Amino acid sequence: MTAITRDEVAHLARLSRLALGEDELDHLAAQLDQIISAVARVQEVAAEDIPPTSHALPLTNVYRADEVRPSLPPEQALAGAPAAEEQRFRVPRILDEEA
Repeated sequence: MTAITRDEVAHLARLSRLALGEDELDHLAAQLDQIISAVARVQEVAAEDIPPTSHALPLTNVYRADEVRPSLPPEQALAGAPAAEEQRFRVPRILDEEA
């Protein structure tokens, strides 16, 4: 794999609207080259027979039983609301009808 050049770093800096000094260009070129090399090594290790995972350990969600419990009556819950409609909080519409 070819090393990232300081001209490429300068080009990326211009695109990102970053003002970088000469020493920063050299420093970032070396760092970006290490990052690109590390990603390339990871891609070499990835095999077709290994399924993609989001976590190293299997995780399962623990849910509590869905049970009806005593709660506030709608009138009391909506007592402090600035606006209510059909036993619900009334809020301004933020999406068009087409959405």
